[in-house]
Amino acid sequence: MHPGKRQWGAPPPDGGWGWVIVGCCFMVTVCTRAVTRCISIFFVEFQAHFGGDYSGTAWIHSLVDCTTMLCGKTQNCVGFALCYTPAIATVGCYFSRRKALAYGIAMSGSGIGTFVLAPAVQILIDYYSWRGALLILSGLVANLCVCGALLPDVADHAPSSSCKPIGGRRLSSCFLSSRDYEFLLLPDFVCLAMSFLLLASGCSLPFVYLVPYALNSGVSSQNAALLMSTLGAVGIVGNITFGWLTDRRCLKPYRRACYTVAVGMEGVCCVCVPLLCTFYQLLPFSVLYGYFDGAYVALIPVVTSDVVGPAHLSSALGVVYFLHAIPYLISPPVGGWLVDKTGSYAATFFLSGTALLASASVLSTIAWIQHCRRHASSKASPVATKANTSKDTEPLPLGLANQSDCFIVYNKEAKDAMPEDSQAIAS
Repeated sequence: MHPGKRQWGAPPPDGGWGWVIVGCCFMVTVCTRAVTRCISIFFVEFQAHFGGDYSGTAWIHSLVDCTTMLCGKTQNCVGFALCYTPAIATVGCYFSRRKALAYGIAMSGSGIGTFVLAPAVQILIDYYSWRGALLILSGLVANLCVCGALLPDVADHAPSSSCKPIGGRRLSSCFLSSRDYEFLLLPDFVCLAMSFLLLASGCSLPFVYLVPYALNSGVSSQNAALLMSTLGAVGIVGNITFGWLTDRRCLKPYRRACYTVAVGMEGVCCVCVPLLCTFYQLLPFSVLYGYFDGAYVALIPVVTSDVVGPAHLSSALGVVYFLHAIPYLISPPVGGWLVDKTGSYAATFFLSGTALLASASVLSTIAWIQHCRRHASSKASPVATKANTSKDTEPLPLGLANQSDCFIVYNKEAKDAMPEDSQAIAS
Protein backbone atom coordinates (compact mmCIF):
# COMPACT_ATOMS: atom_id res chain seq x y z
CA MET A 1 0.00 0.00 0.00
CA HIS A 2 1.19 3.51 -0.78
CA PRO A 3 2.51 5.00 2.50
CA GLY A 4 0.30 8.05 2.01
CA LYS A 5 -2.96 6.16 1.57
CA ARG A 6 -5.38 6.37 4.43
CA GLN A 7 -8.88 5.27 5.26
CA TRP A 8 -11.55 7.79 4.36
CA GLY A 9 -13.75 8.69 7.30
CA ALA A 10 -10.76 8.82 9.68
CA PRO A 11 -9.68 12.23 10.93
CA PRO A 12 -6.82 13.82 8.98
CA PRO A 13 -3.35 13.28 10.46
CA ASP A 14 -2.41 17.00 10.45
CA GLY A 15 1.13 15.80 9.89
CA GLY A 16 2.89 12.55 9.03
CA TRP A 17 2.68 11.78 5.32
CA GLY A 18 0.72 15.01 4.97
CA TRP A 19 3.99 16.94 5.12
CA VAL A 20 5.29 14.89 2.18
CA ILE A 21 2.15 15.95 0.31
CA VAL A 22 2.90 19.57 1.25
CA GLY A 23 6.45 19.16 -0.08
CA CYS A 24 5.13 17.74 -3.35
CA CYS A 25 2.65 20.59 -3.72
CA PHE A 26 5.49 23.02 -2.98
CA MET A 27 7.52 21.60 -5.87
CA VAL A 28 4.47 21.60 -8.13
CA THR A 29 3.97 25.33 -7.53
CA VAL A 30 7.67 25.93 -8.19
CA CYS A 31 7.52 24.10 -11.51
CA THR A 32 4.20 25.60 -12.62
CA ARG A 33 3.41 29.02 -11.18
CA ALA A 34 7.02 30.17 -10.70
CA VAL A 35 8.02 29.11 -14.21
CA THR A 36 4.92 30.82 -15.60
CA ARG A 37 5.78 34.06 -13.81
CA CYS A 38 9.29 33.99 -15.26
CA ILE A 39 7.84 34.07 -18.77
CA SER A 40 7.63 37.84 -18.32
CA ILE A 41 11.44 37.91 -18.37
CA PHE A 42 11.27 36.36 -21.85
CA PHE A 43 8.75 39.03 -22.92
CA VAL A 44 11.26 41.48 -24.39
CA GLU A 45 13.24 38.62 -25.99
CA PHE A 46 10.14 37.24 -27.69
CA GLN A 47 9.09 40.70 -28.81
CA ALA A 48 12.49 41.45 -30.32
CA HIS A 49 12.87 38.06 -32.03
CA PHE A 50 9.37 37.74 -33.49
CA GLY A 51 8.78 41.45 -34.06
CA GLY A 52 5.38 41.38 -32.33
CA ASP A 53 3.59 44.17 -30.53
CA TYR A 54 2.73 44.11 -26.82
CA SER A 55 -0.76 42.66 -27.20
CA GLY A 56 0.38 39.88 -29.53
CA THR A 57 3.35 38.87 -27.38
CA ALA A 58 1.18 38.82 -24.25
CA TRP A 59 -0.80 35.89 -25.67
CA ILE A 60 2.16 33.61 -24.85
CA HIS A 61 1.81 34.25 -21.13
CA SER A 62 -1.98 34.32 -21.16
CA LEU A 63 -2.31 30.98 -22.97
CA VAL A 64 -0.02 29.24 -20.47
CA ASP A 65 -2.00 30.63 -17.52
CA CYS A 66 -5.35 29.92 -19.16
CA THR A 67 -4.67 26.27 -19.97
CA THR A 68 -3.28 25.66 -16.49
CA MET A 69 -6.51 26.87 -14.88
CA LEU A 70 -9.02 25.93 -17.58
CA CYS A 71 -8.13 22.24 -17.64
CA GLY A 72 -7.47 21.87 -13.92
CA LYS A 73 -10.76 20.05 -13.33
CA THR A 74 -11.61 18.61 -16.73
CA GLN A 75 -8.05 17.24 -17.15
CA ASN A 76 -8.41 16.89 -20.90
CA CYS A 77 -5.26 18.79 -21.74
CA VAL A 78 -1.69 17.71 -21.10
CA GLY A 79 0.34 20.30 -19.24
CA PHE A 80 0.55 22.12 -15.94
CA ALA A 81 -3.21 21.66 -15.53
CA LEU A 82 -2.78 17.96 -14.73
CA CYS A 83 -0.50 18.83 -11.79
CA TYR A 84 -1.61 22.10 -10.25
CA THR A 85 -5.21 21.64 -9.06
CA PRO A 86 -4.91 17.97 -7.98
CA ALA A 87 -1.81 18.71 -5.88
CA ILE A 88 -3.50 21.64 -4.13
CA ALA A 89 -6.68 19.67 -3.46
CA THR A 90 -4.73 16.73 -1.99
CA VAL A 91 -3.21 18.95 0.72
CA GLY A 92 -6.70 19.69 2.03
CA CYS A 93 -7.30 15.94 2.53
CA TYR A 94 -4.48 15.66 5.08
CA PHE A 95 -4.91 18.79 7.21
CA SER A 96 -7.69 20.36 9.26
CA ARG A 97 -6.40 22.20 12.33
CA ARG A 98 -3.27 23.42 10.54
CA LYS A 99 -4.77 23.67 7.06
CA ALA A 100 -3.97 27.36 6.49
CA LEU A 101 -0.34 26.85 7.55
CA ALA A 102 -0.01 23.77 5.32
CA TYR A 103 -1.39 25.67 2.34
CA GLY A 104 0.86 28.63 3.16
CA ILE A 105 3.95 26.42 2.98
CA ALA A 106 2.75 24.57 -0.11
CA MET A 107 1.85 27.70 -2.04
CA SER A 108 5.10 29.44 -1.08
CA GLY A 109 6.75 27.41 -3.83
CA SER A 110 5.65 30.03 -6.33
CA GLY A 111 7.41 32.73 -4.32
CA ILE A 112 10.61 30.79 -3.66
CA GLY A 113 10.68 29.61 -7.25
CA THR A 114 10.26 33.15 -8.55
CA PHE A 115 12.96 34.41 -6.18
CA VAL A 116 15.46 31.82 -7.46
CA LEU A 117 14.40 31.50 -11.09
CA ALA A 118 13.99 35.18 -12.01
CA PRO A 119 17.71 36.10 -11.82
CA ALA A 120 18.71 32.60 -12.96
CA VAL A 121 16.58 32.87 -16.09
CA GLN A 122 18.12 36.25 -16.94
CA ILE A 123 21.61 34.74 -16.60
CA LEU A 124 20.60 31.76 -18.74
CA ILE A 125 19.26 34.09 -21.42
CA ASP A 126 22.51 36.06 -21.39
CA TYR A 127 24.63 32.90 -21.77
CA TYR A 128 22.47 30.51 -23.81
CA SER A 129 19.83 32.76 -25.45
CA TRP A 130 16.12 32.39 -24.79
CA ARG A 131 15.98 29.00 -26.53
CA GLY A 132 18.64 27.49 -24.28
CA ALA A 133 17.01 28.99 -21.20
CA LEU A 134 13.66 27.39 -22.10
CA LEU A 135 15.37 24.03 -22.66
CA ILE A 136 16.94 24.14 -19.18
CA LEU A 137 13.61 25.15 -17.62
CA SER A 138 11.98 22.13 -19.29
CA GLY A 139 14.43 19.89 -17.43
CA LEU A 140 13.38 21.49 -14.15
CA VAL A 141 9.69 21.00 -14.95
CA ALA A 142 10.34 17.29 -15.62
CA ASN A 143 10.67 16.86 -11.84
CA LEU A 144 6.87 17.01 -11.70
CA CYS A 145 6.97 13.28 -12.52
CA VAL A 146 8.64 12.60 -9.16
CA CYS A 147 6.04 14.67 -7.32
CA GLY A 148 3.24 12.79 -9.04
CA ALA A 149 4.71 9.45 -7.93
CA LEU A 150 4.55 10.54 -4.28
CA LEU A 151 0.94 11.72 -4.38
CA PRO A 152 -1.59 9.01 -3.48
CA ASP A 153 -4.66 8.46 -5.60
CA VAL A 154 -7.15 10.06 -3.23
CA ALA A 155 -10.07 9.47 -5.60
CA ASP A 156 -9.76 5.70 -5.16
CA HIS A 157 -10.54 6.06 -1.46
CA ALA A 158 -13.04 8.92 -1.50
CA PRO A 159 -16.69 7.93 -1.10
CA SER A 160 -18.65 8.82 -4.19
CA SER A 161 -22.18 7.99 -5.20
CA SER A 162 -21.19 8.16 -8.85
CA CYS A 163 -18.46 5.49 -8.70
CA LYS A 164 -19.69 1.97 -9.41
CA PRO A 165 -17.67 -1.27 -9.62
CA ILE A 166 -17.29 -2.41 -13.22
CA GLY A 167 -15.34 -5.58 -13.93
CA GLY A 168 -13.82 -5.56 -10.44
CA ARG A 169 -12.59 -1.97 -10.77
CA ARG A 170 -14.16 1.32 -9.85
CA LEU A 171 -14.65 4.15 -12.27
CA SER A 172 -14.13 7.32 -10.28
CA SER A 173 -14.58 10.88 -11.40
CA CYS A 174 -15.87 9.76 -14.81
CA PHE A 175 -19.49 10.68 -14.29
CA LEU A 176 -20.08 13.31 -11.66
CA SER A 177 -23.40 13.44 -9.87
CA SER A 178 -25.18 16.68 -9.20
CA ARG A 179 -24.26 16.39 -5.51
CA ASP A 180 -20.60 16.92 -6.40
CA TYR A 181 -21.47 20.47 -7.44
CA GLU A 182 -24.30 21.33 -5.08
CA PHE A 183 -22.08 24.03 -3.60
CA LEU A 184 -22.68 26.06 -6.78
CA LEU A 185 -26.09 27.01 -5.35
CA LEU A 186 -24.59 28.53 -2.20
CA PRO A 187 -24.98 32.35 -2.19
CA ASP A 188 -21.62 32.68 -0.42
CA PHE A 189 -19.88 30.69 -3.16
CA VAL A 190 -21.57 32.71 -5.91
CA CYS A 191 -20.27 35.94 -4.33
CA LEU A 192 -16.83 34.40 -3.89
CA ALA A 193 -16.86 33.35 -7.56
CA MET A 194 -17.66 36.92 -8.65
CA SER A 195 -14.74 38.14 -6.57
CA PHE A 196 -12.42 35.54 -8.11
CA LEU A 197 -13.36 36.62 -11.63
CA LEU A 198 -12.42 40.22 -10.88
CA LEU A 199 -9.28 39.12 -9.02
CA ALA A 200 -8.07 37.04 -11.97
CA SER A 201 -8.67 39.99 -14.30
CA GLY A 202 -6.10 42.09 -12.47
CA CYS A 203 -3.61 39.90 -10.63
CA SER A 204 -1.68 38.57 -13.65
CA LEU A 205 -0.91 41.96 -15.24
CA PRO A 206 1.91 43.01 -12.85
CA PHE A 207 3.68 39.69 -13.41
CA VAL A 208 3.53 40.18 -17.17
CA TYR A 209 4.39 43.89 -17.38
CA LEU A 210 6.54 44.69 -14.34
CA VAL A 211 9.80 43.75 -16.08
CA PRO A 212 8.93 45.45 -19.42
CA TYR A 213 7.80 48.55 -17.52
CA ALA A 214 11.04 48.64 -15.54
CA LEU A 215 13.13 48.25 -18.71
CA ASN A 216 11.12 50.99 -20.39
CA SER A 217 11.80 53.24 -17.39
CA GLY A 218 15.56 52.84 -17.78
CA VAL A 219 16.15 50.07 -15.23
CA SER A 220 18.86 47.58 -16.22
CA SER A 221 17.89 44.04 -17.16
CA GLN A 222 19.57 42.61 -14.04
CA ASN A 223 17.73 45.01 -11.73
CA ALA A 224 14.46 44.38 -13.57
CA ALA A 225 14.89 40.65 -12.92
CA LEU A 226 15.74 41.50 -9.30
CA LEU A 227 12.38 43.26 -8.95
CA MET A 228 10.61 40.05 -9.97
CA SER A 229 12.89 38.05 -7.68
CA THR A 230 12.10 40.35 -4.75
CA LEU A 231 8.40 40.03 -5.46
CA GLY A 232 8.69 36.26 -5.24
CA ALA A 233 10.87 36.27 -2.12
CA VAL A 234 8.52 38.50 -0.14
CA GLY A 235 5.61 36.38 -1.37
CA ILE A 236 7.06 33.52 0.69
CA VAL A 237 6.66 35.63 3.83
CA GLY A 238 3.08 36.43 2.88
CA ASN A 239 2.29 32.76 2.25
CA ILE A 240 3.55 31.53 5.59
CA THR A 241 2.67 34.45 7.89
CA PHE A 242 -0.93 34.76 6.67
CA GLY A 243 -1.28 30.98 6.76
CA TRP A 244 -0.02 30.84 10.34
CA LEU A 245 -1.96 33.89 11.53
CA THR A 246 -5.30 32.80 10.10
CA ASP A 247 -4.93 29.43 11.85
CA ARG A 248 -4.95 31.25 15.19
CA ARG A 249 -8.23 30.96 17.08
CA CYS A 250 -8.71 34.74 17.24
CA LEU A 251 -8.42 35.18 13.45
CA LYS A 252 -9.91 31.93 12.20
CA PRO A 253 -13.46 33.37 11.92
CA TYR A 254 -12.05 36.32 9.92
CA ARG A 255 -10.17 34.46 7.18
CA ARG A 256 -12.36 35.95 4.47
CA ALA A 257 -11.77 39.44 5.86
CA CYS A 258 -7.99 38.84 5.79
CA TYR A 259 -8.28 37.66 2.20
CA THR A 260 -10.27 40.79 1.29
CA VAL A 261 -7.65 43.07 2.87
CA ALA A 262 -4.83 41.34 0.98
CA VAL A 263 -6.59 41.71 -2.39
CA GLY A 264 -7.50 45.35 -1.68
CA MET A 265 -3.92 46.24 -0.78
CA GLU A 266 -2.70 44.66 -4.02
CA GLY A 267 -5.10 46.96 -5.90
CA VAL A 268 -3.74 50.03 -4.13
CA CYS A 269 -0.17 49.00 -5.00
CA CYS A 270 -1.01 48.63 -8.71
CA VAL A 271 -2.72 52.01 -8.91
CA CYS A 272 0.45 53.64 -7.58
CA VAL A 273 2.85 52.01 -10.09
CA PRO A 274 2.68 54.78 -12.76
CA LEU A 275 4.13 57.16 -10.16
CA LEU A 276 7.24 54.98 -9.78
CA CYS A 277 9.98 55.37 -12.39
CA THR A 278 13.27 54.15 -10.88
CA PHE A 279 14.54 50.89 -9.46
CA TYR A 280 14.52 52.16 -5.87
CA GLN A 281 10.95 53.43 -6.31
CA LEU A 282 9.76 50.15 -7.83
CA LEU A 283 11.43 48.06 -5.14
CA PRO A 284 8.85 48.96 -2.42
CA PHE A 285 6.11 48.03 -4.89
CA SER A 286 7.69 44.60 -5.36
CA VAL A 287 7.87 44.15 -1.58
CA LEU A 288 4.27 45.16 -0.85
CA TYR A 289 2.67 43.54 -3.88
CA GLY A 290 4.65 40.35 -3.34
CA TYR A 291 3.64 40.12 0.32
CA PHE A 292 -0.07 40.55 -0.27
CA ASP A 293 0.04 38.34 -3.36
CA GLY A 294 1.50 35.55 -1.25
CA ALA A 295 -1.15 36.18 1.40
CA TYR A 296 -4.18 35.89 -0.86
CA VAL A 297 -2.75 32.94 -2.84
CA ALA A 298 -2.38 30.94 0.38
CA LEU A 299 -5.91 31.86 1.48
CA ILE A 300 -7.78 30.95 -1.73
CA PRO A 301 -8.03 27.20 -0.91
CA VAL A 302 -8.70 27.95 2.76
CA VAL A 303 -11.48 30.46 2.11
CA THR A 304 -12.99 28.14 -0.50
CA SER A 305 -12.94 25.26 1.99
CA ASP A 306 -14.58 27.44 4.65
CA VAL A 307 -17.43 28.21 2.23
CA VAL A 308 -18.11 24.81 0.63
CA GLY A 309 -16.72 22.38 3.18
CA PRO A 310 -13.71 20.08 2.73
CA ALA A 311 -15.87 17.30 1.20
CA HIS A 312 -16.40 19.50 -1.86
CA LEU A 313 -12.97 21.16 -1.85
CA SER A 314 -11.55 19.30 -4.85
CA SER A 315 -14.55 20.08 -7.07
CA ALA A 316 -14.74 23.65 -5.77
CA LEU A 317 -11.06 24.33 -6.47
CA GLY A 318 -11.56 23.00 -9.99
CA VAL A 319 -14.38 25.51 -10.46
CA VAL A 320 -12.40 28.33 -8.80
CA TYR A 321 -9.36 27.87 -11.03
CA PHE A 322 -11.63 27.37 -14.04
CA LEU A 323 -13.05 30.84 -13.26
CA HIS A 324 -9.49 32.19 -13.34
CA ALA A 325 -8.93 30.85 -16.86
CA ILE A 326 -10.87 33.30 -19.04
CA PRO A 327 -9.57 36.48 -17.29
CA TYR A 328 -6.05 35.02 -17.43
CA LEU A 329 -6.50 34.52 -21.17
CA ILE A 330 -7.91 37.97 -21.91
CA SER A 331 -6.33 40.43 -19.48
CA PRO A 332 -2.63 40.28 -20.60
CA PRO A 333 -3.47 40.93 -24.29
CA VAL A 334 -5.88 43.69 -23.24
CA GLY A 335 -3.11 45.20 -21.14
CA GLY A 336 -0.73 44.97 -24.11
CA TRP A 337 -3.33 46.57 -26.37
CA LEU A 338 -3.56 49.49 -23.92
CA VAL A 339 0.23 49.89 -24.05
CA ASP A 340 0.18 49.83 -27.86
CA LYS A 341 -2.61 52.41 -28.07
CA THR A 342 -1.49 54.80 -25.32
CA GLY A 343 2.27 54.35 -25.53
CA SER A 344 2.32 54.07 -21.73
CA TYR A 345 1.93 51.39 -19.08
CA ALA A 346 -0.21 53.59 -16.84
CA ALA A 347 -3.55 52.40 -18.24
CA THR A 348 -2.51 48.75 -17.87
CA PHE A 349 -1.63 49.10 -14.20
CA PHE A 350 -4.74 51.20 -13.58
CA LEU A 351 -6.80 48.37 -15.10
CA SER A 352 -5.09 45.87 -12.82
CA GLY A 353 -5.61 47.97 -9.70
CA THR A 354 -9.25 48.71 -10.51
CA ALA A 355 -10.05 45.02 -11.01
CA LEU A 356 -8.38 44.06 -7.72
CA LEU A 357 -10.14 46.82 -5.79
CA ALA A 358 -13.47 45.78 -7.34
CA SER A 359 -12.82 42.19 -6.24
CA ALA A 360 -12.24 43.31 -2.65
CA SER A 361 -15.27 45.61 -2.82
CA VAL A 362 -17.58 42.73 -3.77
CA LEU A 363 -16.65 40.74 -0.69
CA SER A 364 -16.73 43.82 1.53
CA THR A 365 -20.22 44.75 0.31
CA ILE A 366 -21.54 41.23 0.85
CA ALA A 367 -20.01 41.10 4.32
CA TRP A 368 -21.63 44.45 5.19
CA ILE A 369 -25.04 43.27 3.92
CA GLN A 370 -24.78 40.07 5.95
CA HIS A 371 -23.82 42.06 9.03
CA CYS A 372 -26.82 44.36 8.60
CA ARG A 373 -29.15 41.39 8.20
CA ARG A 374 -27.80 39.70 11.32
CA HIS A 375 -28.16 42.95 13.22
CA ALA A 376 -31.75 43.38 12.07
CA SER A 377 -32.54 39.75 12.85
CA SER A 378 -31.10 40.05 16.34
CA LYS A 379 -33.35 43.03 17.02
CA ALA A 380 -36.42 41.24 15.66
CA SER A 381 -35.97 38.00 17.59
CA PRO A 382 -33.39 38.34 20.37
CA VAL A 383 -34.50 35.15 22.10
CA ALA A 384 -34.13 33.00 19.02
CA THR A 385 -30.80 34.58 18.20
CA LYS A 386 -29.48 33.88 21.67
CA ALA A 387 -30.53 30.24 21.42
CA ASN A 388 -28.88 29.85 18.02
CA THR A 389 -25.71 31.51 19.21
CA SER A 390 -25.41 29.17 22.16
CA LYS A 391 -25.76 26.12 19.91
CA ASP A 392 -23.63 27.14 16.95
CA THR A 393 -20.65 29.20 17.91
CA GLU A 394 -19.28 29.07 14.39
CA PRO A 395 -21.14 28.88 11.05
CA LEU A 396 -20.78 25.48 9.41
CA PRO A 397 -20.45 24.90 5.67
CA LEU A 398 -23.12 23.16 3.62
CA GLY A 399 -24.33 19.62 4.07
CA LEU A 400 -23.26 18.71 7.60
CA ALA A 401 -24.72 15.24 7.09
CA ASN A 402 -22.53 14.79 4.03
CA GLN A 403 -19.32 15.89 5.77
CA SER A 404 -18.67 13.16 8.32
CA ASP A 405 -15.25 12.63 6.76
CA CYS A 406 -14.48 16.26 6.11
CA PHE A 407 -11.94 16.90 8.86
CA ILE A 408 -13.81 19.69 10.65
CA VAL A 409 -13.36 20.04 14.39
CA TYR A 410 -16.82 20.85 15.66
CA ASN A 411 -17.72 22.13 19.10
CA LYS A 412 -19.44 19.84 21.55
CA GLU A 413 -22.92 21.10 20.82
CA ALA A 414 -22.49 20.62 17.07
CA LYS A 415 -21.27 17.08 17.63
CA ASP A 416 -24.33 16.29 19.72
CA ALA A 417 -26.50 17.30 16.78
CA MET A 418 -24.69 14.99 14.35
CA PRO A 419 -25.88 11.44 13.50
CA GLU A 420 -24.37 8.61 15.56
CA ASP A 421 -22.21 7.32 12.71
CA SER A 422 -20.83 10.81 12.11
CA GLN A 423 -20.09 11.22 15.83
CA ALA A 424 -18.06 8.00 15.76
CA ILE A 425 -16.01 9.25 12.81
CA ALA A 426 -15.46 12.70 14.31
CA SER A 427 -14.25 11.19 17.59
